[in-house]
Amino acid sequence: MEVKNTKVLVTGAGGFIASHLVEALLERNCEVTALVHYNSFNRWGWLDYFPVNLKKELNVFSGDIRDPNGVREAMSGCEIVFHLAALIGIPYSYHSPDVYIDTNIKGTLNILQAARQSNVKKIIHTSTSEVYGTAQFVPITEEHPVNPQSPYAASKAGADFLALTFYRSFHTPVIVVRPFNTYGPRQSARAIIPTIITQILAGNTRINLGSLSPTRDLNFVKDTANGFIMAAESETAMGEVVNLGSNYEISIGDLVNKIAVIMGKTIDIGRESARIRPEKSEVERLWADNRKASELFGWSPEYDLDKGLAETIRWFSAPGNMQFYKPDLYNI
Repeated sequence: MEVKNTKVLVTGAGGFIASHLVEALLERNCEVTALVHYNSFNRWGWLDYFPVNLKKELNVFSGDIRDPNGVREAMSGCEIVFHLAALIGIPYSYHSPDVYIDTNIKGTLNILQAARQSNVKKIIHTSTSEVYGTAQFVPITEEHPVNPQSPYAASKAGADFLALTFYRSFHTPVIVVRPFNTYGPRQSARAIIPTIITQILAGNTRINLGSLSPTRDLNFVKDTANGFIMAAESETAMGEVVNLGSNYEISIGDLVNKIAVIMGKTIDIGRESARIRPEKSEVERLWADNRKASELFGWSPEYDLDKGLAETIRWFSAPGNMQFYKPDLYNI
């Protein structure tokens, strides 16, 4: 089915990836219901900073993914659901694992149950490469063992399996999209690329980081959003798990040096113990095999790392955008 002109629900719509997805859906003339986390300030996350003309096109629903009644109401009349609402910070999952189970697993259950009671034609469920754990072989295909190494990853793996069992048990129309590390404008400072960029922009010549040896497969956010849409339009991906990755890995140490060169800065790297994961919880290597996404729905990244980093750095460097960040604080 074509996404253009359809009525869609995006959960977690005020977040990093989801806000970019909302933009892409509006460009396709979709009628978007944006489910944002209820708060007494009536804040919509990154949607607050959309141009006025885009905000007028949105149906913003303030609720909580953990509330089944609110989820059913938000989903009413929608043909496609893009489920991105989740708690995603790995360090915070060591501190408060209970809320990850409630949000990531119970929240996904609420989506699946509501979809069974509606006329939803597609559910695009968001996974994460973290469920694979450290690569046992590379590049990582969708047949790689699932071996979560943090409470966050375990909660996401549980949500993935729940979604797939609803497809197998009840024919719920689910596709599991598994993005590798997405980056770009508006990303939280808990992620590695904003951490590096904001410290440099703050004038620091010594950048505080954790482990430098792990490798990551990095994907620009516009490519990830496009992958979600192409998955929704696919007629061959139902019930499948599909990686979205670049088929390229880079170590954190090399990534820091690359960003510094692009920004024209000379820096030193300091290691801060608070930023280092427990030894057996660190995912040492991620490198995606993206052939399945290409074969099922023709997706491949349009941005290489240099192009994506340049666009990301421009956004962070633009007047006013650093106000959203506190580079001298470690964000868990």
